[in-house]
Amino acid sequence: MIIILATGNKGKIREFKKLMPEDKVMAYSELIDEFEIIEDGLTFQENAIIKAKAVDKKISKILNEDYVIISDDSGITVPALNNEPGIYSARYAGVDATDTQNLEQLISRLNDKCLDSSSAYYTACIAIIHNTNIYTVHGWMHGYVINKSIGSGGFGYDPIFIPNGYDKTLGELDDEIKKSFSHRSNALKLAKRILLLIT
Repeated sequence: MIIILATGNKGKIREFKKLMPEDKVMAYSELIDEFEIIEDGLTFQENAIIKAKAVDKKISKILNEDYVIISDDSGITVPALNNEPGIYSARYAGVDATDTQNLEQLISRLNDKCLDSSSAYYTACIAIIHNTNIYTVHGWMHGYVINKSIGSGGFGYDPIFIPNGYDKTLGELDDEIKKSFSHRSNALKLAKRILLLIT
């Protein structure tokens, strides 16, 4: 069974492979050329399904062996900022924004509100497609964001997010610690239960 990730995000690919070391995991770009997927859903779940379906449609034409498509849509939500950036986390500072630009945009929004810190949470929705059947699961991680970047680990908003129970940002914490409680880890635990049932 091949597990194909419907993402071109190198940080997510690296994280998924670390979380699933016993499985044959590959990015879809290892099989076909990357292509643009319009994520026009209104929720993490809708966007995860959109990505999974788009990749499945192309992969099904070239792959003869059994496979599973796994797609993830995730982001960070800050209630004090009208629940921004939410589903727009990857393009908060613009369509082609870098992780650094998105992070700086969130820091700027916090400063606009005169907030040194504010409660926040990460959401991850994983969509699974196997033989045209679609399954979704969610995982969350709660904590707070701060208005300065600390640490160079992780990706995205990790350097400004401090999870509950810790005094360091995700950018400072070791990967082994993070994978025990991250939103993606929590979603993947549920996804693995589905994979056991369908494969």
